[in-house]
Amino acid sequence: MSQTMIAVIGGSGIYEIDGLEGARWQAVETPWGSPSDEILTGTLGGVSMAFLPRHGRGHVHSPTDVPYRANIDALKRLGVTDVISVSACGSFREAMAPGHFVVVDQFIDRTFAREKSFFGSGCVAHVSVAHPTCPRLGEACFTAAKDAGITVHKGGTYLAMEGPQFSTLAESKMYREHWGADVIGMTNMPEAKLAREAELCYASVAMVTDYDSWHPHHGEVDVTEIIKVLTGNAGKARDLVRRLPALLGAEREPCPHGCDRALDYAVMTAPEKRAPALVAKLDAVAGRILNAG
Repeated sequence: MSQTMIAVIGGSGIYEIDGLEGARWQAVETPWGSPSDEILTGTLGGVSMAFLPRHGRGHVHSPTDVPYRANIDALKRLGVTDVISVSACGSFREAMAPGHFVVVDQFIDRTFAREKSFFGSGCVAHVSVAHPTCPRLGEACFTAAKDAGITVHKGGTYLAMEGPQFSTLAESKMYREHWGADVIGMTNMPEAKLAREAELCYASVAMVTDYDSWHPHHGEVDVTEIIKVLTGNAGKARDLVRRLPALLGAEREPCPHGCDRALDYAVMTAPEKRAPALVAKLDAVAGRILNAG
């Protein structure tokens, strides 16, 4: 049994966790560069917590330029066991209205300008992302949202687009009508893939701000309206986060879905063929496997 440490990666409008005891911002250096910002750590309800503003305080990183690998490595390096992504999104479903939350369980990755793996030439690994989020962690987020009085939907497919522009009408209709996506955003990929490689449980809470551009009665995305909804969603998200420590507990059993053992059979490169420089960079992410024996 190990100790739980919950990390919240906050997206647009989410820049803090209320009520942290012993809160302090700390810099974490990684072999992949600096994370988006310093990381706020402390305890909440007797459980260790970390908060990382995905875009940096003041929103300085675009979705493409977020240092995803550094962010996940830094959280792993701090001892994080469970990662909750909280991010704004557009909705392709009438029932998933602005102000609602969606606990995402699937992704379609349409990003193309980002580094998507910690591994590569010199140390090759293939992890499964058939089920890219942790059901145990997603259930905790769903329960926390319900207990906070939030209208929340369990399950949904998140289409990750490159951005920073929003969808064309043709794209929006295609994603909705032909691809079966439920919500759209710009930041959960490659974040979810990297969390799996780092053997971290990952859950995604998508906060709906708009109907993208497909809806005949809402027209194109209106940034002014998005900001208004974001403000309301931020308070709801903080209410959700406050409930997570009691649901997850300070003592942690191994993940029943194997998220924390994702690398057990994933590394393909023979030990004698592994590139020392890359292995050294993987010390936090994959040290459990690469240093075994």
